[in-house]
Amino acid sequence: QVQLVESGGGLVQAGGSLRLSCAASGRTRAMGWFRRAPGKEREFVATIRWPGGSAYYSDSVKGRFTISRDNAKNMVFLQMNSLKPEDTASYYCAAGKGTIQSSLRLASGYDYWGQGTQVTVSS
Repeated sequence: QVQLVESGGGLVQAGGSLRLSCAASGRTRAMGWFRRAPGKEREFVATIRWPGGSAYYSDSVKGRFTISRDNAKNMVFLQMNSLKPEDTASYYCAAGKGTIQSSLRLASGYDYWGQGTQVTVSS
């Protein structure tokens, strides 16, 4: 059993930046981020696999967001730059014990979830 705790959300103006952090109580093959805006389905944002460190992004955030990891601390980060109002959502950290390539972008590929941290981007 792995517990995840996210932090770093907040209110920013369009064009601003935020850095989200997720601390895990154990090691997993993949750690990533999903988000859900009110009235919308949960959406894949980014993920990174261990070992190797291959990173994947949704098209909507590619070039603006960067995912990184600290393996020694079992932490994953999401640096969000050039934020847009459409990025407003609750962001959830996710971890998968045995996530395979075909499941990296799917919520079903992850076993553990954090409580979420709110990101609000004003226009």
